[in-house]
Amino acid sequence: MIQANLKVYRYNPQKEQEPHYDTYQVEDLPDFATLLDALIKVREEMDGTLAMRCSCRSAVCGSCAFRVNGHAKLGCKIKLSTLAPNGEEIRVDPMGNMKVIKDLVTDMDMFWDKLRQVKPWIELEGEPPEREYQVPHSKMVELQQPMNCIMCGACVSDCTVLEEDSKFLAPAALAKAYRVIDDPRHSKAKEWLADLSGEGGIWDCTRCLECVQVCPKDVAPMDQIIKLRELAINAGLTDNIGAKHVLNFTKSVAHTGVLDERTLPIKAAGLGWAFKNMGIAIKATLKGKIKPPLPGTHPSVTEVKDIRRIHAELEEGKAKS
Repeated sequence: MIQANLKVYRYNPQKEQEPHYDTYQVEDLPDFATLLDALIKVREEMDGTLAMRCSCRSAVCGSCAFRVNGHAKLGCKIKLSTLAPNGEEIRVDPMGNMKVIKDLVTDMDMFWDKLRQVKPWIELEGEPPEREYQVPHSKMVELQQPMNCIMCGACVSDCTVLEEDSKFLAPAALAKAYRVIDDPRHSKAKEWLADLSGEGGIWDCTRCLECVQVCPKDVAPMDQIIKLRELAINAGLTDNIGAKHVLNFTKSVAHTGVLDERTLPIKAAGLGWAFKNMGIAIKATLKGKIKPPLPGTHPSVTEVKDIRRIHAELEEGKAKS
């Protein structure tokens, strides 16, 4: 038998102005107990006022997502013996980026609103076939990863971009968008990619990897966002700062062997943006963030040839795939 030492976020907006934490020492838990098992025991035997969501207890429904020691996790999937093998204190908070309704229960309306914005359904063109639509098995295997999403909201909870920009569509919705857009039955891929290339879309992700780290189903939402970017560029949707940044970044490295940080912002965002942010560029240069082109700072001719060869091989591999 094991015990759990829990520090649980408590907040009832109808009774108190500020949230606080309550601590619970939960005894006599089996060795295989999960964090959710401990929280359920708190609610049923120690404090019936604790509010939380849970359902299947099998990592399928996605209801029991909380922040555990600062990172989103499914309460039913994480064992106490792994999380706190020596009885360490476990801090449990509600999911981030969402309004708290009470204690560990958050308002998911924002999550579902963003999902609806990407139109997560396949739109077909023309008359349907006599029997059924056939999709290559290899394509469905490729789409299986985003299809594994259980809509738990963990990636949205810990999205660092969403913390600063409420317009960002967030990882779960964009991963679902990739699942639809790359389906060969979908007839409006370019139109939807154009919508996603605007403000709050695929180019606003900063690739912090947090959504990949916290996803309990290995959906890797950031990877799906990058695939959407590739699809958008291949579809010719390059008249935006994000796509221009990627293309000029690649061109700079492929040509000289290094990234030209001085000209990249100008080529991606334009002279107007560059002049407006000249002060930031000067500060970055003084801090060593942007390095001036000094002798010996560029690769040798041999190294540049190797980089160009690697780039050519990668491009050839993309063309074949």
